Amino acid sequence: MSGHNKWSQIKHQKGAADKKRGLVFGKILKAIAAAARTEPNPEANPRLRSLVEKAKAEAVPKDTIERAIGKARDGETLEELVIEAYGPAGIAIMIEAITDSRNRTVSEIKHLLTKNGGKFAEQGSVRWVFEGTVPKFPQVIGAEDAKQVRELVALLEEHDDVQSVITNLASE
Repeated sequence: MSGHNKWSQIKHQKGAADKKRGLVFGKILKAIAAAARTEPNPEANPRLRSLVEKAKAEAVPKDTIERAIGKARDGETLEELVIEAYGPAGIAIMIEAITDSRNRTVSEIKHLLTKNGGKFAEQGSVRWVFEGTVPKFPQVIGAEDAKQVRELVALLEEHDDVQSVITNLASE
């Protein structure tokens, strides 16, 4: 019975944990690089300072954090995007992303949306539904549609460039 020893179990568990950790590290480091564009000194940049603290809480190595700040200082261009969309059953979706290639990220997100019952929306057509990150008008939909929305949100959050996804789906 191959694959049933203790090392195989540890290897698979560690691989899954490392993948999740890598996604978290990547998202935090992109956010740090984007925040460091305006001011690379964490003492003078409160947004950068809070992101560095968040990175330290997630056990991101100090030299990796400094490299991300250095990328911004050296002129690597990262762009922050807010993409608006509608999901299954007309659920409003706001997607915040940080990317080095706007066209690539927008086309990949459009593809995910259309493949999973969503559609791209014009700028400003969804933003009015939210006050910051809180929906003003939570929407109640059927269980099957809610499941589809949750699956779409999970797929979007797995994308490397996506930082956060907010919907107006009412919580049960």
